[in-house]
Amino acid sequence: MRLYVCYGTFGPPERHACGRAFAALSAAGHEPEVVRTFGCLKTDPLWKGRREVHELTGNYHVPTLVLDDGTVVDESQNIVAWAQAHPA
Repeated sequence: MRLYVCYGTFGPPERHACGRAFAALSAAGHEPEVVRTFGCLKTDPLWKGRREVHELTGNYHVPTLVLDDGTVVDESQNIVAWAQAHPA
């Protein structure tokens, strides 16, 4: 599985969406490949990683989780819910 994030999984999970998604996946026993997409606000289309996210979801927002079967789970609250429902 791949987890697309902004610049990383840093910061307190309660304040940073990418960190929250990563922490939930880790707590559930998953070890996602972390893909840094960089970019923010209006610069998102300039970054290759954000363009990949746009192709998957139709938006440039991260975090985005791509499961091994190609299923896409977008937005941190949905990733957290998926992780809690699917422990490794």
